[in-house]
Amino acid sequence: MRVGVVLGGGGVVGQAYHSGVLAVLEHDFGFDARTVDVIVGTSAGSITGTLLRLGVSAEDLAAWTVKAPLSDEDEVLRHVAGTPVPELAPFNPLHVLRRPLRLPGRHMVQRALARPWQFRPLAAGMALIAPGQHDIAEQLAALRELEGPGWPDPDLWICAVRQRDGRRIVFGRPGTPEVPVHQAVAASCAVPGYFAPVRIGGHGYVDGGVHSPTNAAVLRGRGLDLVLVISPMSGPAGWLPDVYAASRRHAARLLRQEVRALQRAGIRTVVFAPGAAEQRAMGNDMMSRHDLNGVIQTSFLATGAYAARPEVADLIRAAVGR
Repeated sequence: MRVGVVLGGGGVVGQAYHSGVLAVLEHDFGFDARTVDVIVGTSAGSITGTLLRLGVSAEDLAAWTVKAPLSDEDEVLRHVAGTPVPELAPFNPLHVLRRPLRLPGRHMVQRALARPWQFRPLAAGMALIAPGQHDIAEQLAALRELEGPGWPDPDLWICAVRQRDGRRIVFGRPGTPEVPVHQAVAASCAVPGYFAPVRIGGHGYVDGGVHSPTNAAVLRGRGLDLVLVISPMSGPAGWLPDVYAASRRHAARLLRQEVRALQRAGIRTVVFAPGAAEQRAMGNDMMSRHDLNGVIQTSFLATGAYAARPEVADLIRAAVGR
């Protein structure tokens, strides 16, 4: 059995949700996400995926998130924890959406006309938002110091969006630009209007979540048998008339489309997305560190209950036994 893991965006809070889910899979089933055939990371998921490929366990990911003691062998997170990280201002999507837009360039217009079925107007609009004031590279200084000379093995695919034409670029996949891992992660995390775009090879790149919060469908042709998707930004949001619920509904709609695409390709899927209790713990500021412990606890409990369902447990055990 060939297995992939998809780690969606969601900021600091999304990383905490990843940690809670992965900790359950590791603790209850012995599932080690570090050893799967391919990891797809988008935004916060690119950080979690990179740490997994650097050898960090799910247990230590959860401990690091809430500043608890790490295991004796985890030198990677000891280094990360010892690297100063600038504090981030609260993230308010309404402030981002109010920022001015640049006019689309000819490359974006040409792509919209040539391949309208692949063009996503919302993604293009987000790519045109005026640059934010924060520098994502400052947040990822520790990753730059930890990475090796080449790209991780097994596969690590990191999703970002090129500003020039609004196209998704999957760094680490054959045929895409070769860049250091920390630069790909920075590009994938550069939330438009909040962080400044990341320059790679003469082009600006922004958050891969602009195209899709998970980008799970990139695994269609990878020859996998099972894909586990962890999607902090989706989950049932009801019909509240606010931007946060609307963004969750949009993320859930895209995720359903991507899961169907995987299933049509013969790939079985297991999706972990926050329910009402987890969403209350996560709040609306994805950059907030206010209650990360609560996020991990609620996601741990909810994931444990969901993973115990026979149809889910059987797939996870098959992945462990591969």
